[in-house]
Amino acid sequence: MHTAPRDLARPPAAPRQGLRITPLGGIGEIGRNMTVFEHEGKLLVVDCGVLFPEDTQPGIDVILPDFTSIEGRLDDIEAIVLTHGHEDHIGGVPYLLKQRPDIPVVGSELTLAFLSAKLVEHGIKPVLARVEAGDRHTTGPFSLEFIAVNHSIPDGLAVAIRTAAGLVLHTGDFRMDQFPLDGRLTDLRAFGRLGEEGLDLLLVDSTNAEIPGFNISETELTSAIDQVFATTPGRVIVSSFASHVHRIQQTLDASHAHGRKVAFVGRSMVRNMRIARELGYLTVPRGLVIDYAKTRNLAPNKVTLICTGSQGEPMAALARMANETHEVRVSDGDTVLLASSLIPGNESAIYGIINKLTDLGANVVHKGNARVHVSGHASAGELVYCYNILRPRNVMPVHGEPKHLRANGALAERTGVPADNVLITRDGVVVDLVDGVARIVGQVEHDLVFVDGQTVGHVTENTLADRRQLSAAGVLTVLAFLKSGTAELAEPLEYLHRGSVHGQDSLDNASRAVEKALADATRNKTTSGEQLEEIIAKAVARSLARSSRREPMVIAVVLDA
Repeated sequence: MHTAPRDLARPPAAPRQGLRITPLGGIGEIGRNMTVFEHEGKLLVVDCGVLFPEDTQPGIDVILPDFTSIEGRLDDIEAIVLTHGHEDHIGGVPYLLKQRPDIPVVGSELTLAFLSAKLVEHGIKPVLARVEAGDRHTTGPFSLEFIAVNHSIPDGLAVAIRTAAGLVLHTGDFRMDQFPLDGRLTDLRAFGRLGEEGLDLLLVDSTNAEIPGFNISETELTSAIDQVFATTPGRVIVSSFASHVHRIQQTLDASHAHGRKVAFVGRSMVRNMRIARELGYLTVPRGLVIDYAKTRNLAPNKVTLICTGSQGEPMAALARMANETHEVRVSDGDTVLLASSLIPGNESAIYGIINKLTDLGANVVHKGNARVHVSGHASAGELVYCYNILRPRNVMPVHGEPKHLRANGALAERTGVPADNVLITRDGVVVDLVDGVARIVGQVEHDLVFVDGQTVGHVTENTLADRRQLSAAGVLTVLAFLKSGTAELAEPLEYLHRGSVHGQDSLDNASRAVEKALADATRNKTTSGEQLEEIIAKAVARSLARSSRREPMVIAVVLDA
């Protein structure tokens, strides 16, 4: 495997006869998938998703790809191609379209429907191009072919990109379920045809590359899910992604079989299931789905609730139920079914919610204790199968953390791809495909871009460091009344605590440290209020770190006596 060095410089100009590939998200992480292809001076964007924040990123709503490297070239973008409708593939599109609203967006029916509903909230009227598996679509110098792939959401597509520089296949997220709920198989015949044509570069999903063998089929989950509904004396509360149509269909079927009415809880869940139902991707027996308010008049064993929050998101419905801040009150006899895999980084949040729900009396069923979920990503056996069909000249694993990328690269090598042709990259690393050879040539800007409420990109790592410090040790404000024009204290220091607790001895030590620091300032003839505030804050912070082993955020305010 050829791993991208850490100290890459900016890339040279794109080769005139080549194809440049620049991932701006989704490599080295699970989420915010986005890849930019460049040929003959034109750009093609495949996916534009978001990453959900971890516990160490307080106050952040979502994290976007970094658009910096293409901001000056928005007019060169021919289209945004979407492989499927999950948030980690479409959630960033509104933010890119805000910079140029008329970029054509290409995708399947359900994907575009989910995206359109999001864009309404952002006040954007998009230019949409709907495609189906088997369609071909030309935009600028890019000739696109769309191929059906099976995933945990209907209408998933892989995209083959043909240019004068060669043939590339981007799999998107996929698996090879041989008995999918919707009967839509990953089109291995099309994969084989691409292999016969000669595949120059394969960008392939890595999420499950470490897991040996083949995934079980979604149809094998039916009996375990049915058992939950048959044995639960109270309500069944199912938590899932708002786009996981397949799992929700299984929930509806089980509810109908056991005489339960179903209510969707949460704005995104209600919206997406309405769209899926209207487009025919969700089959709902007449009278099965009712408003949540009507479930209050039913016996608990006649009720199913379907909500969001399977990843422990703090503002999602399930987390608020666990914290008893939601109108749905979990109680003895209820069963909570978590119908999603754990996304890396979310484990502590999810297990915290499981414990809270258990403490409220619920029986919590999840992938760890019952066969109620199967991943939507190809495991090692499935990936090897695809490598042997496609026989790519070059491989670039995508969609995964470093361990997933390397595991995927090792699989490619085992199937005969030369080690030098297996590229392990990172977000921002630039790859050029020239004359059938893919090589790493540089790196562009690739920071995390944080969305905090209505602000985009204003929050930095320093901001988050301050928030973490505030959450860990609080804030201590020091009021210093100084003799006018000097660095001499006119009165004893005053301390105002907020989330910060310190004994009197620690504060006395801090005061002595400030007096010493101000004496030094007097000798150095320092009288600037701003400089004195910094001197005082540093003295207090150092003293408290020594005496109390706590490092609150210290804010000094200097006033004339």
